[in-house]
Amino acid sequence: MKLAQTLKPAAAVGFIALSLTGTAHADDKFKLTDSLSVTGFIDMSWSSVDVEGVGTEQSSGLDQFEIDFLYSFDSKFSAQVDLEYQDNGTGEEVDIEQAFISYAVSENFSVKAGRFLSYTGWETEEPTGLYQYSGTGYAAYFYGGYQQGVSGFYKGNGYQVALSLVNDLGDLEGENRDTDHPAFEAMLAVTPTEATIAKAFYSSDKLDGTDETTTLVNLWAAYIEGSLTLAVEYNTSENAPAYAYRYGIDSEASGYLIMGNYAMNDFAITLRYHDYAIDDASGAEVEDGRLSRLHQAIPLPKTYGWYLNTEWVNKMG
Repeated sequence: MKLAQTLKPAAAVGFIALSLTGTAHADDKFKLTDSLSVTGFIDMSWSSVDVEGVGTEQSSGLDQFEIDFLYSFDSKFSAQVDLEYQDNGTGEEVDIEQAFISYAVSENFSVKAGRFLSYTGWETEEPTGLYQYSGTGYAAYFYGGYQQGVSGFYKGNGYQVALSLVNDLGDLEGENRDTDHPAFEAMLAVTPTEATIAKAFYSSDKLDGTDETTTLVNLWAAYIEGSLTLAVEYNTSENAPAYAYRYGIDSEASGYLIMGNYAMNDFAITLRYHDYAIDDASGAEVEDGRLSRLHQAIPLPKTYGWYLNTEWVNKMG
Protein backbone atom coordinates (compact mmCIF):
# COMPACT_ATOMS: atom_id res chain seq x y z
CA MET A 1 0.00 0.00 0.00
CA LYS A 2 1.30 3.48 -0.85
CA LEU A 3 0.91 5.49 2.30
CA ALA A 4 -0.24 9.06 2.88
CA GLN A 5 1.70 12.05 1.59
CA THR A 6 -0.27 14.75 3.50
CA LEU A 7 -3.96 14.54 2.71
CA LYS A 8 -5.79 13.58 -0.53
CA PRO A 9 -5.92 14.48 -4.50
CA ALA A 10 -9.03 14.58 -7.13
CA ALA A 11 -10.53 14.64 -10.80
CA ALA A 12 -13.76 16.11 -12.66
CA VAL A 13 -17.45 16.85 -14.00
CA GLY A 14 -19.80 19.29 -12.04
CA PHE A 15 -19.76 17.13 -8.94
CA ILE A 16 -19.86 17.57 -5.16
CA ALA A 17 -18.71 14.87 -2.75
CA LEU A 18 -18.61 14.41 0.99
CA SER A 19 -16.49 11.59 2.32
CA LEU A 20 -15.39 10.19 5.66
CA THR A 21 -11.97 8.59 5.69
CA GLY A 22 -10.57 6.90 8.75
CA THR A 23 -6.94 5.87 8.53
CA ALA A 24 -4.20 4.15 10.44
CA HIS A 25 -0.90 4.97 8.78
CA ALA A 26 2.31 2.94 8.88
CA ASP A 27 3.62 4.82 11.90
CA ASP A 28 0.28 4.24 13.69
CA LYS A 29 0.17 0.45 13.27
CA PHE A 30 -1.25 -1.65 16.08
CA LYS A 31 1.06 -4.37 17.38
CA LEU A 32 -0.59 -7.75 17.97
CA THR A 33 2.69 -9.40 18.97
CA ASP A 34 6.34 -8.39 18.95
CA SER A 35 6.54 -9.62 15.33
CA LEU A 36 3.01 -9.01 13.96
CA SER A 37 1.34 -5.61 13.51
CA VAL A 38 -1.81 -4.38 11.76
CA THR A 39 -2.77 -1.15 10.00
CA GLY A 40 -5.53 -0.12 7.58
CA PHE A 41 -8.37 2.29 6.79
CA ILE A 42 -12.09 2.70 6.07
CA ASP A 43 -13.30 5.01 3.27
CA MET A 44 -16.99 6.01 2.87
CA SER A 45 -18.62 8.72 0.77
CA TRP A 46 -21.77 10.50 -0.38
CA SER A 47 -21.74 12.20 -3.78
CA SER A 48 -24.06 14.33 -5.88
CA VAL A 49 -23.45 14.70 -9.62
CA ASP A 50 -25.31 17.47 -11.45
CA VAL A 51 -25.15 17.10 -15.24
CA GLU A 52 -26.55 20.10 -17.08
CA GLY A 53 -29.67 19.16 -19.01
CA VAL A 54 -29.78 15.68 -17.52
CA GLY A 55 -30.36 16.02 -13.79
CA THR A 56 -28.78 15.13 -10.47
CA GLU A 57 -27.61 11.71 -9.36
CA GLN A 58 -26.72 10.86 -5.77
CA SER A 59 -24.92 7.88 -4.30
CA SER A 60 -23.48 6.84 -0.95
CA GLY A 61 -21.84 3.87 0.69
CA LEU A 62 -18.64 2.15 1.68
CA ASP A 63 -15.97 2.73 -0.98
CA GLN A 64 -13.12 0.73 0.45
CA PHE A 65 -11.98 -1.09 3.56
CA GLU A 66 -8.44 -2.37 3.97
CA ILE A 67 -6.52 -4.21 6.64
CA ASP A 68 -2.78 -4.84 6.31
CA PHE A 69 -0.76 -7.44 8.21
CA LEU A 70 2.98 -6.83 8.63
CA TYR A 71 5.20 -9.58 9.99
CA SER A 72 8.88 -9.23 10.89
CA PHE A 73 10.86 -12.46 11.02
CA ASP A 74 13.96 -10.53 12.08
CA SER A 75 15.63 -7.17 11.42
CA LYS A 76 16.16 -8.01 7.73
CA PHE A 77 13.38 -10.38 6.65
CA SER A 78 9.69 -9.35 6.64
CA ALA A 79 6.37 -10.07 4.93
CA GLN A 80 3.23 -8.03 4.20
CA VAL A 81 -0.30 -9.02 3.19
CA ASP A 82 -2.98 -6.40 2.39
CA LEU A 83 -6.63 -7.48 2.30
CA GLU A 84 -9.25 -5.12 0.89
CA TYR A 85 -12.94 -4.74 0.10
CA GLN A 86 -13.80 -2.40 -2.76
CA ASP A 87 -15.46 -2.08 -6.15
CA ASN A 88 -12.57 -2.42 -8.60
CA GLY A 89 -14.76 -1.75 -11.64
CA THR A 90 -15.92 -5.34 -12.12
CA GLY A 91 -18.12 -5.48 -9.01
CA GLU A 92 -17.64 -5.29 -5.27
CA GLU A 93 -15.28 -7.94 -3.97
CA VAL A 94 -12.81 -8.91 -1.30
CA ASP A 95 -9.33 -9.67 -2.55
CA ILE A 96 -5.64 -9.84 -1.70
CA GLU A 97 -4.29 -6.48 -2.81
CA GLN A 98 -0.64 -7.14 -2.01
CA ALA A 99 1.31 -10.10 -0.68
CA PHE A 100 5.09 -10.00 -0.74
CA ILE A 101 8.24 -10.77 1.20
CA SER A 102 11.10 -8.29 1.66
CA TYR A 103 14.75 -8.73 2.52
CA ALA A 104 17.07 -5.89 3.55
CA VAL A 105 20.42 -6.85 2.06
CA SER A 106 21.97 -3.75 3.66
CA GLU A 107 20.89 -0.38 5.03
CA ASN A 108 20.77 0.92 1.45
CA PHE A 109 19.61 -2.03 -0.64
CA SER A 110 16.50 -4.21 -0.35
CA VAL A 111 14.62 -6.70 -2.52
CA LYS A 112 11.02 -7.89 -2.51
CA ALA A 113 9.11 -10.64 -4.31
CA GLY A 114 5.43 -11.44 -4.72
CA ARG A 115 2.42 -9.32 -5.65
CA PHE A 116 2.95 -5.59 -5.11
CA LEU A 117 1.96 -2.15 -6.34
CA SER A 118 4.09 -0.32 -8.91
CA TYR A 119 6.30 2.54 -7.71
CA THR A 120 4.99 4.76 -10.55
CA GLY A 121 2.72 7.77 -10.23
CA TRP A 122 2.33 10.88 -8.13
CA GLU A 123 -1.21 9.86 -7.19
CA THR A 124 -1.46 6.85 -4.93
CA GLU A 125 -3.82 3.94 -5.45
CA GLU A 126 -5.18 4.25 -1.90
CA PRO A 127 -7.48 7.08 -0.76
CA THR A 128 -5.24 7.67 2.27
CA GLY A 129 -2.47 8.87 -0.05
CA LEU A 130 -4.55 11.32 -2.05
CA TYR A 131 -4.83 15.03 -1.45
CA GLN A 132 -8.54 15.03 -2.32
CA TYR A 133 -11.51 12.68 -2.59
CA SER A 134 -10.92 11.29 -6.07
CA GLY A 135 -8.11 10.62 -8.53
CA THR A 136 -7.39 11.67 -12.09
CA GLY A 137 -8.78 8.48 -13.60
CA TYR A 138 -5.76 8.06 -15.89
CA ALA A 139 -3.69 5.64 -13.78
CA ALA A 140 -4.45 2.67 -16.05
CA TYR A 141 -3.03 4.58 -19.04
CA PHE A 142 0.31 5.62 -17.49
CA TYR A 143 1.04 3.82 -14.19
CA GLY A 144 2.38 0.31 -13.69
CA GLY A 145 -0.58 -0.99 -11.66
CA TYR A 146 -0.40 -4.13 -9.55
CA GLN A 147 2.43 -6.46 -10.46
CA GLN A 148 3.74 -9.94 -9.72
CA GLY A 149 7.49 -10.43 -9.77
CA VAL A 150 10.66 -9.24 -8.05
CA SER A 151 11.97 -5.73 -7.35
CA GLY A 152 15.21 -4.23 -6.10
CA PHE A 153 15.47 -0.81 -4.40
CA TYR A 154 18.63 1.17 -3.59
CA LYS A 155 18.77 4.41 -1.60
CA GLY A 156 21.90 6.51 -1.95
CA ASN A 157 22.94 9.98 -0.82
CA GLY A 158 20.39 12.26 -2.48
CA TYR A 159 19.08 9.68 -4.94
CA GLN A 160 17.14 6.39 -5.21
CA VAL A 161 17.00 3.75 -7.95
CA ALA A 162 14.68 0.78 -8.40
CA LEU A 163 14.29 -1.97 -10.98
CA SER A 164 11.37 -4.40 -11.12
CA LEU A 165 11.03 -7.51 -13.30
CA VAL A 166 7.33 -8.41 -13.42
CA ASN A 167 4.74 -10.40 -15.33
CA ASP A 168 2.73 -7.46 -16.66
CA LEU A 169 2.26 -3.67 -16.65
CA GLY A 170 -0.81 -1.49 -16.22
CA ASP A 171 -2.89 -4.28 -14.69
CA LEU A 172 -5.16 -2.87 -11.96
CA GLU A 173 -6.03 -6.40 -10.85
CA GLY A 174 -2.47 -7.77 -11.08
CA GLU A 175 -3.53 -11.34 -11.81
CA ASN A 176 -1.35 -12.09 -14.86
CA ARG A 177 0.91 -15.11 -14.22
CA ASP A 178 2.46 -15.38 -17.70
CA THR A 179 6.25 -15.10 -17.48
CA ASP A 180 7.06 -15.87 -21.13
CA HIS A 181 7.51 -12.17 -21.89
CA PRO A 182 8.38 -10.38 -18.63
CA ALA A 183 8.06 -6.63 -18.30
CA PHE A 184 10.39 -4.24 -16.52
CA GLU A 185 10.00 -0.98 -14.63
CA ALA A 186 12.94 1.32 -13.89
CA MET A 187 13.00 4.29 -11.52
CA LEU A 188 15.43 7.11 -10.81
CA ALA A 189 14.62 9.58 -8.03
CA VAL A 190 16.62 12.61 -6.88
CA THR A 191 16.23 14.77 -3.78
CA PRO A 192 18.32 17.90 -4.41
CA THR A 193 17.00 19.51 -1.21
CA GLU A 194 15.03 18.34 1.82
CA ALA A 195 11.91 20.01 0.39
CA THR A 196 12.09 18.79 -3.22
CA ILE A 197 11.93 15.41 -4.91
CA ALA A 198 11.69 14.34 -8.56
CA LYS A 199 11.12 10.85 -9.97
CA ALA A 200 11.37 9.42 -13.48
CA PHE A 201 10.00 6.02 -14.54
CA TYR A 202 10.38 4.05 -17.76
CA SER A 203 8.48 0.78 -18.18
CA SER A 204 8.24 -1.64 -21.10
CA ASP A 205 6.21 -4.77 -21.81
CA LYS A 206 4.95 -6.93 -24.69
CA LEU A 207 1.30 -6.22 -25.49
CA ASP A 208 -0.42 -9.58 -24.98
CA GLY A 209 -1.69 -11.22 -28.15
CA THR A 210 0.42 -9.02 -30.44
CA ASP A 211 4.03 -8.43 -31.46
CA GLU A 212 3.82 -4.81 -30.28
CA THR A 213 5.54 -3.18 -27.31
CA THR A 214 3.85 -1.26 -24.52
CA THR A 215 5.84 1.69 -23.14
CA LEU A 216 4.95 3.85 -20.14
CA VAL A 217 6.78 7.03 -19.09
CA ASN A 218 5.94 8.80 -15.84
CA LEU A 219 7.70 11.93 -14.55
CA TRP A 220 6.77 13.90 -11.46
CA ALA A 221 8.25 16.44 -9.08
CA ALA A 222 7.09 17.84 -5.76
CA TYR A 223 7.96 20.64 -3.37
CA ILE A 224 6.89 19.99 0.24
CA GLU A 225 7.71 22.64 2.82
CA GLY A 226 5.76 23.00 6.05
CA SER A 227 2.04 23.28 5.26
CA LEU A 228 2.52 23.71 1.51
CA THR A 229 2.71 20.94 -1.11
CA LEU A 230 3.14 21.65 -4.83
CA ALA A 231 3.35 18.93 -7.48
CA VAL A 232 3.52 18.51 -11.24
CA GLU A 233 3.33 15.31 -13.28
CA TYR A 234 3.76 14.45 -16.96
CA ASN A 235 2.99 11.09 -18.60
CA THR A 236 3.21 9.48 -22.02
CA SER A 237 2.42 5.95 -23.16
CA GLU A 238 2.06 3.85 -26.28
CA ASN A 239 -0.05 0.71 -26.65
CA ALA A 240 -1.08 0.67 -22.99
CA PRO A 241 -3.45 -2.32 -22.52
CA ALA A 242 -6.18 -0.11 -21.02
CA TYR A 243 -6.77 1.60 -24.38
CA ALA A 244 -4.83 -0.35 -27.07
CA TYR A 245 -7.46 -3.09 -27.25
CA ARG A 246 -10.18 -0.44 -27.66
CA TYR A 247 -8.53 2.00 -30.06
CA GLY A 248 -6.08 -0.25 -31.90
CA ILE A 249 -2.36 -0.89 -32.23
CA ASP A 250 -0.11 2.21 -32.27
CA SER A 251 -2.59 4.25 -30.23
CA GLU A 252 -0.90 6.52 -27.70
CA ALA A 253 -1.69 8.84 -24.81
CA SER A 254 -0.29 11.78 -22.89
CA GLY A 255 -1.41 13.55 -19.74
CA TYR A 256 -0.37 15.84 -16.92
CA LEU A 257 -1.48 17.31 -13.61
CA ILE A 258 -0.71 20.45 -11.60
CA MET A 259 -1.61 20.45 -7.92
CA GLY A 260 -1.31 22.62 -4.84
CA ASN A 261 -2.24 21.70 -1.27
CA TYR A 262 -2.19 23.86 1.84
CA ALA A 263 -2.75 22.15 5.20
CA MET A 264 -3.39 23.78 8.57
CA ASN A 265 -4.15 22.21 11.91
CA ASP A 266 -7.92 22.02 11.38
CA PHE A 267 -8.29 22.57 7.64
CA ALA A 268 -6.71 21.71 4.30
CA ILE A 269 -7.47 22.83 0.76
CA THR A 270 -6.35 21.37 -2.58
CA LEU A 271 -6.60 22.83 -6.07
CA ARG A 272 -5.76 20.54 -8.96
CA TYR A 273 -6.02 20.66 -12.74
CA HIS A 274 -5.31 17.68 -14.96
CA ASP A 275 -5.67 16.77 -18.60
CA TYR A 276 -5.07 13.67 -20.68
CA ALA A 277 -5.76 12.66 -24.27
CA ILE A 278 -5.68 9.39 -26.21
CA ASP A 279 -5.02 9.30 -29.96
CA ASP A 280 -5.68 6.31 -32.19
CA ALA A 281 -3.23 5.08 -34.85
CA SER A 282 -4.42 7.73 -37.32
CA GLY A 283 -3.62 10.51 -34.83
CA ALA A 284 -7.28 11.33 -34.18
CA GLU A 285 -8.11 12.21 -30.58
CA VAL A 286 -10.56 9.62 -29.25
CA GLU A 287 -10.62 10.47 -25.54
CA ASP A 288 -10.11 13.67 -23.55
CA GLY A 289 -10.13 14.17 -19.80
CA ARG A 290 -9.67 17.84 -18.89
CA LEU A 291 -10.77 18.36 -15.30
CA SER A 292 -10.30 20.84 -12.48
CA ARG A 293 -10.99 20.22 -8.80
CA LEU A 294 -11.26 22.20 -5.60
CA HIS A 295 -11.11 20.11 -2.44
CA GLN A 296 -11.12 20.82 1.26
CA ALA A 297 -10.64 18.47 4.20
CA ILE A 298 -11.50 19.12 7.84
CA PRO A 299 -10.47 16.78 10.68
CA LEU A 300 -13.52 15.81 12.74
CA PRO A 301 -13.19 17.01 16.36
CA LYS A 302 -12.13 14.45 18.94
CA THR A 303 -11.94 11.63 16.37
CA TYR A 304 -8.46 10.30 15.71
CA GLY A 305 -7.62 9.80 12.05
CA TRP A 306 -11.03 10.82 10.58
CA TYR A 307 -11.52 13.59 8.00
CA LEU A 308 -14.63 15.16 6.49
CA ASN A 309 -13.83 15.85 2.82
CA THR A 310 -15.76 18.04 0.39
CA GLU A 311 -14.94 18.38 -3.28
CA TRP A 312 -16.13 20.46 -6.23
CA VAL A 313 -15.29 19.22 -9.71
CA ASN A 314 -15.60 20.95 -13.05
CA LYS A 315 -15.43 19.32 -16.50
CA MET A 316 -13.42 21.55 -18.83
CA GLY A 317 -14.24 21.80 -22.52
